[in-house]
Amino acid sequence: MSTLTGTRHLVRLILRRDRFLLPLWVLVLAVLPMTYAKSFFEFFPTEAERAAYATGTGRNPSIVALLGPLYGDSVGALTAQRAGFLLVIVALASLLTVVRHTRTEEEAGRRELLGGSVLGRHAGLTAALLVTYAADVLLGLLSAAGLVAAGLPAAGSYAYGLATALTGIVFATVGGLAAQLTETAGGARGTGIAVLGAAFALRMVGDTATHDWPSWLSPLGWAPRIRAYEGERWWVLALPVLVAALFAAAAYPLSVRRDLGAGLLPPRLGRPTAGSALAGPFGLAWRLHRGQILWWSVGFGLLGLILGGAAKAAGRSVAGNPQLEQIMAKIGGAAGLSDAYLGATLGLAGWAAAGYGIQAALRMRAEEAAGRAEPLLATETRRSAWLLSHVVFALLGPAVVLVVTGLATGLTYGISTHDLARELPRMAGAGLAQLPAAWVLAGVAVLLYGLAPRLAPVAWALLSVCVLLGQLGAVLELDQWLLDLSPFTHTPQVLRDSWSPTPLWLQTALALALTAIGLTTFHRRDIPTV
Repeated sequence: MSTLTGTRHLVRLILRRDRFLLPLWVLVLAVLPMTYAKSFFEFFPTEAERAAYATGTGRNPSIVALLGPLYGDSVGALTAQRAGFLLVIVALASLLTVVRHTRTEEEAGRRELLGGSVLGRHAGLTAALLVTYAADVLLGLLSAAGLVAAGLPAAGSYAYGLATALTGIVFATVGGLAAQLTETAGGARGTGIAVLGAAFALRMVGDTATHDWPSWLSPLGWAPRIRAYEGERWWVLALPVLVAALFAAAAYPLSVRRDLGAGLLPPRLGRPTAGSALAGPFGLAWRLHRGQILWWSVGFGLLGLILGGAAKAAGRSVAGNPQLEQIMAKIGGAAGLSDAYLGATLGLAGWAAAGYGIQAALRMRAEEAAGRAEPLLATETRRSAWLLSHVVFALLGPAVVLVVTGLATGLTYGISTHDLARELPRMAGAGLAQLPAAWVLAGVAVLLYGLAPRLAPVAWALLSVCVLLGQLGAVLELDQWLLDLSPFTHTPQVLRDSWSPTPLWLQTALALALTAIGLTTFHRRDIPTV
């Protein structure tokens, strides 16, 4: 029997299980670059306006740290830089997809069950990598086609698409290697995300320093250096191909050396006796969620520092652009444009906070699927207490993330405007304004889990729809009733002089109602529910 026996069947199984999630993130990430290009064509139609934008904003150190370097002032170059952060999202999605179909399957015991049939030892890893590689390639091709359709040159478009695909392939292979090192899915995800964070940090340091050699050490730094639309350097594409091959060459031997279900690295043992902080369901929930809250807060705190530092430059980037100057006049001049920029970026943080809330809510499903919830609930622990212990973090976690993001944004923006006392509370409040909408999606996740755990991942699809409507609604000129389906559409712009808190109260009430219904239905169903 070959070590790859059964790979084709596992590929079909992965495609069947990811038939909704995989197309969503591929399509959303493929369409966004096209919308950026159309925006630049609309708002910066002349060469002088694009040059002014490139000088005022595109080369701002905070923007460069977040998005990457800018190599020209053409629409293509501006689009490639604007889509720079999408590389991080593509890398993260690819990494998590591979971990979910390798280490998570082993941890749940399903890979051992399949291994009792005619299945080669390398089939599982190969199937996960093949599906993710194919998704990344499709994403790259669709991105390139969309950019060409937007009016950009074909060579630069396909250079950008290939760079995006290869970035995803590198981190998909990182996920495959991380799955061999640890014996838990959480450990594999943590290892992979740590590598991604280190790569992003190296790219930030290299792009903002005098010498850019640290960026050449980062897989996230190679894609910008292809210089799409500005004299493409095709040879740079060899770097991610080589590194992905090296990671794969390390992952496959490790998958044979270790026992099924075990990792190459020994697990870190805990204390022999539990401390008082672990007493009761809330103590256990705190132990399970505290790491996520910490790292999400650190990550978005750093992001807030960068966004706040770039806000002032956004207000100066429209000099000589009559169309944007008219928009600025309506929203309060350069300060108004800075506020609009900050409101939009904090809106992105709201989407991310909703993702955290869904992830925290779905931890209940993971505990039930792993068989840990049933013996716990067989004790004197009440169902309501166990459910609420996780719901608290699904609601509290997004609040912490948004407050930290708002405070960090207000800190750097307040320092740049010499008005820290005013901007710090304003930005914290603007961050919290995104919270009720994030709570609505977390409430949906709790409701779906209470009704039927298998339906709970649909909450991720709803979040993807919200992101799609927010990013593409105006570009595609969708009807307002369709845009209103997203709770984020109803979030008021609190940085403006006048706004109504009514939508915030209504969203909060809706989130609590959804959570209450989820709690009620959870009491009425069996555990576990297949």
